[in-house]
Amino acid sequence: MKRRVVITGMSAITPIGIGLQEFWTGLLEGRSGIAEITRFDASDYTSKIAGEVKDFDVACYIDKKEARRMDRFTHLAVAGAVMAVEDAGIKTDGIDADRAGIILGCGIGGMETLENTARVLHEKGPGRVSPFFVPMMIGNMAGGQAAITLGFKGPNVTLVSACASSTHAIGDAFRTVQRGDAEVMVTGGAEASITPLALAGFCSMKALSTRNDEPQKASRPFDGARDGFVMGEGAGLLVLESLEHAQKRGAKIYAEVLGYGATADAHHITAPAPGGEGAARAMKIAINDAGLTTDDVDYINAHGTSTELNDKYETMSIKSVFGHKVPPVSSIKSMTGHLLGAAGGVEMVATAFAVKNDIIPPTINYENPDPECDLDYVPNKPREALVNYALSNSLGFGGHNATVLIGKFKA
Repeated sequence: MKRRVVITGMSAITPIGIGLQEFWTGLLEGRSGIAEITRFDASDYTSKIAGEVKDFDVACYIDKKEARRMDRFTHLAVAGAVMAVEDAGIKTDGIDADRAGIILGCGIGGMETLENTARVLHEKGPGRVSPFFVPMMIGNMAGGQAAITLGFKGPNVTLVSACASSTHAIGDAFRTVQRGDAEVMVTGGAEASITPLALAGFCSMKALSTRNDEPQKASRPFDGARDGFVMGEGAGLLVLESLEHAQKRGAKIYAEVLGYGATADAHHITAPAPGGEGAARAMKIAINDAGLTTDDVDYINAHGTSTELNDKYETMSIKSVFGHKVPPVSSIKSMTGHLLGAAGGVEMVATAFAVKNDIIPPTINYENPDPECDLDYVPNKPREALVNYALSNSLGFGGHNATVLIGKFKA
């Protein structure tokens, strides 16, 4: 029999706040975390705005000496892992370390380290490249460092599927616990790619919003005046645990993970498949995996990037799955920006809060209806509504689609 899997701990390090309460309050207030970039001079870029994490003190979570040997994305991941485990009430010396693991998602990895070291190589030569360059840059090091910090010796994997990375990680962590390969899994994702080169690349693709004079209104999923996504950074992590293990230690439970679907578009390197057919298949698989029907789903946390094709095709995919009875849909990227490989982790935290509290976070900046995006996007204000079951979607460059379904915990 498949084991039941529950969410017992969470963390959020985001442009709208650090910590669960600050994050959730920010969502309900419709607070935008988008502003002018401060980490470097972006005056020559077509997009000069992003969702930066402010007031993050890595020394609160990691020894300063060790922190100097980590990229910023690893700082965020390790801090998020520590926060999530603390929220779960897990004492790391009180569990079987061999049965506790980590599966994280990251789209880009140590971009800041890569850029800085390339500059050193160019200006000073190969002899000045740090011996810590490679282990600081590689994408799996967030999971590796988190395991070292927590002492978790179970499965440790990093998934890279662009903007679907975290949701794939959550789905695989769910499967790991479900089939009995671990009792506890820390999962989700981290990203810190607001860097000169990454920003230049997305600007060159013309993928980013250029609403530089109104940063807080730039990310506007499903709105008729949307003109591109806004880069964000941060981490969203969760503790998934077998129900038996959680109950044995008297853990609080946010929600139960019930279904997971993953598909590929096999269509294009960046554009989603026409009609969003790949995303539709992922949603159907997740719903079937949970043993539910579309009538059971009360809320969809959309990928909702604020780009023309994603929002149009995701809308089409939802309509193709749910027909004439589509539940409310919202995108918190309107507030956080697009956290790329970390997006699914942060959005799953928001989805779990929606299920736990029966409140749906809004899509802010929804002002101009688009006839091709004609669903209920919970515009501008949160909504109290019974949320027994919810989906969270993530769609990534390369045609990667992932959907996780969670529900209220029922003993």
